[in-house]
Amino acid sequence: MGMMKFKATQLFDGKRLFDNKVLVTQADGTIESIVDVQEAGESVRELDGILMPGLINAHCHLELSHLKEVIAPHTGLIEFLCTVVTKRNFSPEVIQEKIAAAEQEMYANGIVGVGDIGNTADTARVKAGSAICWHNFVEVISFTDEKANENMAHYRSQLASLTQALAGSSLPHRSSLVPHAPYSISPATFRMLNEATQEQVISIHNQEHPAENELYTSGGGDYLKLFSIFGLTQSPFPITGQSSLRSVLPYFDRGQTILLVHNTCTTQEEMEWAADYAKQNGIRLQYCLCINANLYIENKRPPVNLLYQTGAPVVIGTDSYSSNWQLSVASEIKSLHDHFPSIPLETILHWATLQGARALQWEERLGSFEKGKKPGLVLLDIEAGRSQRIG
Repeated sequence: MGMMKFKATQLFDGKRLFDNKVLVTQADGTIESIVDVQEAGESVRELDGILMPGLINAHCHLELSHLKEVIAPHTGLIEFLCTVVTKRNFSPEVIQEKIAAAEQEMYANGIVGVGDIGNTADTARVKAGSAICWHNFVEVISFTDEKANENMAHYRSQLASLTQALAGSSLPHRSSLVPHAPYSISPATFRMLNEATQEQVISIHNQEHPAENELYTSGGGDYLKLFSIFGLTQSPFPITGQSSLRSVLPYFDRGQTILLVHNTCTTQEEMEWAADYAKQNGIRLQYCLCINANLYIENKRPPVNLLYQTGAPVVIGTDSYSSNWQLSVASEIKSLHDHFPSIPLETILHWATLQGARALQWEERLGSFEKGKKPGLVLLDIEAGRSQRIG
């Protein structure tokens, strides 16, 4: 089979940006080499934009795709959560139709791997026929210790459904149970999740709103409005006098990789504490940014400069259609690039490719142009914030 050759305005290999380089692949997309223009020979396909490996969407909720344009922007997080909880019940046909359309959109714009949150197994049918690699984060919500066993049994059954649906695929799909957030998991449930996730990749929504810290420091705050929907009149969680991150990260000590998602209120002092805790207890932390979702819900930006300056491992997600205008990692790259111009574009592209693949443990296949890998090819138009799959 013949080789394919591609030259774009620039080439990003997963780590660095280059000019005047040509990517050589086998016909099936397996990477062969990167060569100088003068060594490339004939039949080079010329492209406008940045040629880069397939994009990794480290945080999505595919099952909420039917909530596109249902919740107005800038409602604020607490109101947003209350609306999601009360507006999820569309007909199964509509839910399936919207999931299928969203999967196709992500495939077309060059997303090759997704860390996907689900409280249900609604996405199983679409994922079974998908060409994208899926890590299913089966998200547990369990407010009280009394219901912990019952809730864990329910989510284990969702996990089994997804695992079974994807068992026949040649792609390296994975599934794990994960906690939803510090404001929705009881102590006993956290302990069960720690036991259930040894050496696994998991995720947790982290410090998306100041009220999350307030819950643990005083037992009060705006999350009480959300709890009232579930019939709870007061916070079911222990008052620790500390931030939510300091209060819940110590539940985990079994070699997990933990994606901390959003982090809009996380401070340098907490990050330093968390890095120290992770090192001493054999876990790995990854900070996941979903800037367009933060702008959509609260019109706030996460502390991206802080993450960059501290050298924390960062990955990029789109969040769900309930909280974004599109499911496009390219659009997230553009937003980060526009809002934080002092951060090198090379770094943001690395977050969207190789770092995402490392976080989700797909780096042997995805994330960079290295000989023998099959990471997918994407052409990025950074000005427009758009990307397309090549080949």
